[in-house]
Parts: sequence; C-alpha cells; structure tokens
Amino acid sequence: MLITVSRRFGAGGSEVAGRVAETLGWRVVDNAFIDQVAERAGLSPEEVARREERTPSFLDRLSRTTALAFPELFATPVTSVDDFEEAKLVKITRNLVAELASEGRIVLVGRAAAAMLADNPDAMHVLLVAPREDRIRFTMERLNLDHDAAAQAVDDIDLNRERYHREYYGREWLDASNYDLTLNTSRLGFRGAAELITACARRFGG
Repeated sequence: MLITVSRRFGAGGSEVAGRVAETLGWRVVDNAFIDQVAERAGLSPEEVARREERTPSFLDRLSRTTALAFPELFATPVTSVDDFEEAKLVKITRNLVAELASEGRIVLVGRAAAAMLADNPDAMHVLLVAPREDRIRFTMERLNLDHDAAAQAVDDIDLNRERYHREYYGREWLDASNYDLTLNTSRLGFRGAAELITACARRFGG
C-alpha cells in the first residue's frame, strides 16, 4: 500500500506527510524526489523545482497547444527549451512514481501522483486544503516572505498545479471525487490531519 498527498500550496503537505510516514514506519518521498528527477534529467535540483512551480504565460500556453495540435507547422516539435524540459520532466516523473509505487509503504507528496496512480487499488489518495489567508500566513513563516510575496507564491503555484493536472492528465486537480480523503488542515491541524490519514491507512491495510 502507499499514500499520495496532494496539497494546495501552504496547506502543510510536507508536514502532514512526515507525521504519517513516521507513525506508520514508512518512507516519505518529498523533496528527495526532486533530486532523483534532477539526476535523471541532467539538471540541478533548483532548476527542476523552478520549472515545476513556474506558471506559463498565455503565449507559453498558446504556443505549446498549437505545436501539439499542428506539429507540421514547426520545423521542430519543441516550441521552447522550457516546453521541452517540462515534457521531459513529466516523463521522468511518471517513471519514478511507477517505480516507487511498486515498492509500496511510502507516503508520496505531490508530483501529480494521485493522477498517475488513480487506478492503483493499493493507493490511498489524500488532498489537503486550507483557507487562502491561512496558507499565506504559513508561507510567510516558512519562507520568510512578506504578505504580498507569499500571496503571489500561493496563487501562482496553485495555478500551475491546476494547469499541470489538466494539461497532462485531463483532470481537475481540486475535484474531491479524485481523492479518498479531503482534509482541511486549518480546522484539523497538521497533527489531526495526520492522525486521520494514519487511521484510514491502517483500516485499509497499511
């Protein structure tokens, strides 16, 4: 069995996942995943993180969509270095998630793992949410940002995650029907959310 943890930015995904993994005695896969993707892609971890969280402009999205729909219009099918790198990173990420899923007993944070493993009967999918202002405050504390910068990060990263899921997996990232549990970490706290996830995992075979 494994658990995927999807999260709105600032909802405490890493904190909750760490508690769940510690309680169950499993392995948590979070930031280390970026290192593995970076190694396989020949990029630095910082560059992978930047590309994962960037929000494409309208022209970026338009050029990518046009290239996919009408590849004969382009001398090369790649519209930009960033487009090529993202497609490459998506493929590497899929392969890594599949490898990790075969191991089991892991808590996998982000990486669109819930979408990739939607049909895996041994996976339990969790979505963590919280009110925007609470997520902004958490981001301010965690990243040492002022309110405006934290708000921008919260909004931009969530928009990119929404775009990523829709573009590569054809699904709505925040649709609760895609998850087994949707938990509000502002109401439950990180500890409370972790306890609920752990209880459900144990009930279903964790």
